[in-house]
Amino acid sequence: MDDQKESLRKIITTLALKNEEIQNFVCCLKQNLENLEVKTTANSNRVQGDLESEFSSLHAVLDELKEGMVTRIKQERASRTYELQSQLSACTKALESSEELLELANQTLCSSGNDSFTQAAKDIKDSVTMAPAFRLSLKAKATDSMNHMMVDFTQERNMLQAIKFLPVPATPEIHVAECQVFDNTVTVVWTLPEADSKIDHYILEYRRTNHEGPPRAREDYPWMVMEGIKETEYTLTGLRFDTRYMTFRVKACNKAVAGEFSEPVTLETHAFVFKLDGGSSHQNLKVEDHSVEWDSTGGKVAVQDIRKEKTRTNSPMHSPARTAMMSPKRAPSARVGRDRFTAESYTVLGDTMIDAGQHYWEIRFDKESKAFAAGIALRSLGRFDQLGKSNASWCIHLNNWLQQSLTAKHNNKARTLDCPIPDRIGIYCNYEEGTLSFYNSRTKTLLHTFRTKFQQPVIPAFMVWNGSFSVQTGLQVPSIVLSGQKRNSNTSSSNASLT
Repeated sequence: MDDQKESLRKIITTLALKNEEIQNFVCCLKQNLENLEVKTTANSNRVQGDLESEFSSLHAVLDELKEGMVTRIKQERASRTYELQSQLSACTKALESSEELLELANQTLCSSGNDSFTQAAKDIKDSVTMAPAFRLSLKAKATDSMNHMMVDFTQERNMLQAIKFLPVPATPEIHVAECQVFDNTVTVVWTLPEADSKIDHYILEYRRTNHEGPPRAREDYPWMVMEGIKETEYTLTGLRFDTRYMTFRVKACNKAVAGEFSEPVTLETHAFVFKLDGGSSHQNLKVEDHSVEWDSTGGKVAVQDIRKEKTRTNSPMHSPARTAMMSPKRAPSARVGRDRFTAESYTVLGDTMIDAGQHYWEIRFDKESKAFAAGIALRSLGRFDQLGKSNASWCIHLNNWLQQSLTAKHNNKARTLDCPIPDRIGIYCNYEEGTLSFYNSRTKTLLHTFRTKFQQPVIPAFMVWNGSFSVQTGLQVPSIVLSGQKRNSNTSSSNASLT
């Protein structure tokens, strides 16, 4: 009996909870119905007002058109009346003159004097030759028909009868195969299922992500909106690819309403991203994530500050940029177990190694710096080593101490470069082919190329003395650089390696 009572209590509790859920749902439905009625009334009034306004505008256009066409009919009638009246007046005068001349000719013909007859006949002949009657056109300049002023409103009537409420635009479809990602731009191409002349514009949304496939419920980056697009494609420019992918979606809009967003598509935006590793840089360098400034007092910090700096976690595993871009190929590049660069090695490295692929980054530097260098180095670069003065680094070097010069350096050998010194340098590294090229990043003019064979992973490396520089990452290899590399891949370069 007790078990049956307990079972019945559970059933009662379950029913009570279910009844409560149903009651709450009924209240919710009633509230939704009230809101719907209020909103429907408001929307209906607004739409009806808009409809009346549109029809009033259409009536005004028709009235204006009618008034203009009636005016044209009146002007045409007045013009024809004037033409015919003028022609009638001229003909009447010519006829009167001709009748007078005819009467004079008859009188002359009846005269008997030979002398007077000869002169009179000659005068009559001259008068006939000059008579207005012989210069008149006997064709009416205007007709009494006004049929050419008739109009046929069949087509317009059919168009008016076809007027209806604007439909919700169809959902576009993004064609991944036609989308392009190159030179830090993305071109997105889409179409509608069928042509729609009522489409006014499109809205494109995109956001960065590190996940391939459709957007997730929670993403790290918000949607960015591009409005007012008139064509069925759009190119985003000036991008910095600091995530592995970008997700896109698009919707069509007419004058009244927007349609649904297309199915999102995700495009890979591969680019090389790194930060500067301040943990192992020379103490005279004030290092931010992507910029460095010379600080002459940096080496005079207290010993306890140096110790704190040594024990600080600088692993790129914990770097925000690496969190966004981490991949199996990327690994921490910290100089484990080594001290900072010191002495005259005013060096700072990147925090991401290169062990495969093609990569590109740019450096903007102060041309007034006493010395500056940029290139790559092995992770085994010694703490006293200066860039380009050992076989563990390759660089392009600006000397601004006594006489300004730009040289390519490797293994303590240098080659002077006969070219203007740019303020921005692009660096291209093809790990598999052992190519390291330097470019004027503004003109993409090749400055120098090292050709070698990398036996170990390399890492971006920089040096500055009495100056500053900044690094721009997240850049794809420019198309002009790739095409130039292909042209030179099977030819001997004048900028050969320094070995």
